[in-house]
Amino acid sequence: MGTAATLRAAGVGVGDEVVVPAFGNVEVAEAVTLAGALPVFADIDPATYCLDPSAVEATITPRTAAVVVVHRFGRPADVARMHALGQRHGLLVLEQGESEAPYDEIAQRRQRAGYLDARLKGVRTPEGGVGHTYQQYVVRVPGNGRPDRDAFARAVRAKGVDCRVPVKTPVHRLPGFRQCVALPETERAADETLALPVDASLTKRDMQRIVSACNALGGLLQPAF
Repeated sequence: MGTAATLRAAGVGVGDEVVVPAFGNVEVAEAVTLAGALPVFADIDPATYCLDPSAVEATITPRTAAVVVVHRFGRPADVARMHALGQRHGLLVLEQGESEAPYDEIAQRRQRAGYLDARLKGVRTPEGGVGHTYQQYVVRVPGNGRPDRDAFARAVRAKGVDCRVPVKTPVHRLPGFRQCVALPETERAADETLALPVDASLTKRDMQRIVSACNALGGLLQPAF
């Protein structure tokens, strides 16, 4: 059952608000709208890129009926805190995960992520955490007043490394969902994040190329920490 159908089945609809992340795909907000409810955007935790329970709690009003928690990049959200919040406020808490990869593929992704963690310089590597499956290996390219992430991405691609910006525009800035809301961590993540490849098919030479390409650009950046 899809998110919209699940919300409708739970009695969520016109006049209700549903808290969702703005960092990610627009489909979650669209599902809330399809159910007849109003999507309300809350900020993310900068380490997990998932909804921050404290930020969610700050958005709750008498009209809030549900929260849709999205696990992001293979890093699980803080589901325990979110369900506790839901119980305190009488809210429906839905989880939306990502497609599961086979165990052996996850193991190889984790191995490649560990290789990058130990060798990358000049970017902020992701915080692993329990259960991280590295559906995407997302680093941060710190800014210093110019679009360093975009320049960095172009330079890395020019060296033969496939990389992509995981979230180009937060949902609260898209037509149809635009809201005047302060989401500083969401905005910062959208400006700084870059997904590097950790596919199971990558060879050791591929991994060395990624490290070499990224580390050669370290001079473009201010210190990551």
